[in-house]
Amino acid sequence: MSADVTIVWFRQDLRLGDNPSLRYAIERGTIIPVFILDDVNAGADAHGAASRAWLKQSLASLNESLKGHLLCFKGAADEIVNQLVAATGASAVVWNRCYEHWRIQRDSQIKNTLQSKGVEVKSFNGSLLWEPWEVSKVDGTPYRVFTPFYRKGCLKQAPREPFGPPEQIPFANVNIDFDCTLDELLPNPEPRWDQAMLEGQHIGETAARERLGAFLNNGLARYANQRDLPSADAVSKLSPHLHFGEISPNRVWYEANRIGHLAQSEESLDKFLAELGWREFSYSLLYYNPTLPRANLSAKFDKFPWQDKHSDAFKRWQTGQTGIPIIDAGMRELWQTGTMHNRVRMVVASFLVKNLLIDWRHGAEWFWDCLTDADLASNSASWQWVAGCGADAAPYFRIFNPVTQGQKFDKEGHYVRKFVPELANVPEKYLHSPWEAPSAVLDQAGVVLGKDYPKPIVDLKASRQRALDALDQTK
Repeated sequence: MSADVTIVWFRQDLRLGDNPSLRYAIERGTIIPVFILDDVNAGADAHGAASRAWLKQSLASLNESLKGHLLCFKGAADEIVNQLVAATGASAVVWNRCYEHWRIQRDSQIKNTLQSKGVEVKSFNGSLLWEPWEVSKVDGTPYRVFTPFYRKGCLKQAPREPFGPPEQIPFANVNIDFDCTLDELLPNPEPRWDQAMLEGQHIGETAARERLGAFLNNGLARYANQRDLPSADAVSKLSPHLHFGEISPNRVWYEANRIGHLAQSEESLDKFLAELGWREFSYSLLYYNPTLPRANLSAKFDKFPWQDKHSDAFKRWQTGQTGIPIIDAGMRELWQTGTMHNRVRMVVASFLVKNLLIDWRHGAEWFWDCLTDADLASNSASWQWVAGCGADAAPYFRIFNPVTQGQKFDKEGHYVRKFVPELANVPEKYLHSPWEAPSAVLDQAGVVLGKDYPKPIVDLKASRQRALDALDQTK
């Protein structure tokens, strides 16, 4: 095979446009596009069930864009890449970088092995606006507080501008027999719960571009005032597209700037770009703290008296049967759709960690399995933030009151009524605390607490005090 053949290893960059490794490979000559599902090296960080369902559809879309040339493999990537090079005679292997510790270790090993055999290896930044080592304090150490990280670190240098998809892709002729089909790579679950979850979801590079356009044209102007309202269509819903790299953060950044300035939506634009900045901050935390997914950044929380995750309370939280409407709505949204509004994510996480005293790691594991946008950096950093043990975290004593949160951000009850339909006829005054409603009101609404809808599994005031008492044990 010709010496200009390059293996393009797709990972979390499932797109053709603004793909640095793909562009480099095409400039060299012909390409062999591959995807490897490496559950061997991933271990406990292997994709959860919901993200696998999204991934399968995303790979199908990418393969269509590649005119059926995407080769899929399952197993240890270090073994498969070397096997591919030997079988194809490729002279180069390229990829866009990932930042999970297990990937960094594996990729370094692959790079060293291939280079020792005379194979060219290049990696690129295709996932972040700024790489972790590009943003540091004056003394060279990484930031631990978001605002200076973003305002002083990130914004002092403009991100790379995005570029379009290649006009043509020269594919190499390949004859191998150890690849697998998409169904073999990611078998459909039984029963097919994924179909209901993904119904109405548009997945892939084209869908990501369309979602960005819809948000910028219809949601961005309202973002500053309505982003915390779960029933308002005022958030981008780009997180799974960004996680799987169906669109680059660079494209999102520059398109948002263009539309935001034209529409004079400066406040909304600033807040939306800061959310992209929080994603960068999460990756920086993960890069410099490889144990972020499982170890408290604040060591004093190692002494925290967590409760048993095998308790009935944890199961009730998972299934949206806590008797607290905004909590149950959020957990049911997660189970049914594979996502959850960001404001509600904070509320349900606070309730688990503080009102139920259940270790944040158990909540993070559940989110990891249920979220289509499950991202190791963002998921870990966000759970530690809520729990009070992370970087720049909300103080542990800041405990979200789910009733007041519901009343403030779902005032008319559209969100709760959608996901907790058994409370549909409860009037607004009592919707977020039905246990406070007079019997006559509940009778009229057709609700019997403990039968049609659960009674609260904890007293919010008492459980708040219990959380504060538990915090005292860490001092």
